[in-house]
Amino acid sequence: MSGIDWQQVPAAIWRSQRQELRAVTHPDPVRWDDLHGIEAQKEKLAHNTERFLAGKPANHALLWGSRGTGKSSLVKALLNSYRDQGLRVIEVDKDDLVHLHEIVDPIRECRERFIIYCDDLSFGTDDPGYKPLKSVMEGSIELPPENVRVYATSNRRHLMPEYMKDNQDTAMVNGEIHPSEAVEEQVSLSDRFGLWLSFYPFDQDTYLETVDALFPEVQDREALHRAALQFALARGGRSGRTAEQFRRAFSGEFE
Repeated sequence: MSGIDWQQVPAAIWRSQRQELRAVTHPDPVRWDDLHGIEAQKEKLAHNTERFLAGKPANHALLWGSRGTGKSSLVKALLNSYRDQGLRVIEVDKDDLVHLHEIVDPIRECRERFIIYCDDLSFGTDDPGYKPLKSVMEGSIELPPENVRVYATSNRRHLMPEYMKDNQDTAMVNGEIHPSEAVEEQVSLSDRFGLWLSFYPFDQDTYLETVDALFPEVQDREALHRAALQFALARGGRSGRTAEQFRRAFSGEFE
């Protein structure tokens, strides 16, 4: 694995073909204040991250819920907000989690604090990647690295597929509910994330507030809102991503 100067490099991406980390020289510039409609999630994730940077106990974080609601952007904005305080981010694709030990071992003794970031995380029932992830999060015979936390985004709360049969196999024994082994396996991974942040589709007011923040100079709010709602209807939903796409399509079109 090629060396990374973590004092200069704020982030890296694991490239499995070369079995090495590639330094990120042009991070996504999304800022904390660019994200609207998810204030509660921002506050909780910032609090957890600040504890982590201060060397206090902090949780792994699972950001789950509807697409386009700011999950990935929130992690990217963290890097831009806290990189000067020693935060570093390593992005690892879900299919590359089998290499997680090779990624984490060289950074255990670094002074910087690392977030292993996995976007759109989910597993099949026979997927091997979740076992290394469990080990890095909770350790094995070796304690987990103190300077590493996992932040993952997913559309699934439990990260693994849930089937009706799994729930039907749940049994009642002496008045106590005993989940099936399949359900236990599904929940066991997501339970390792001590911080769960839920993201839902925007209601109309939140969507229009986001649009307003993206068009601060527009005077004719009625026309702006009408066009934004028509755009969201055509896209099939309201979200921060939809509002940003509307900005790209109509910036400069309103007085």
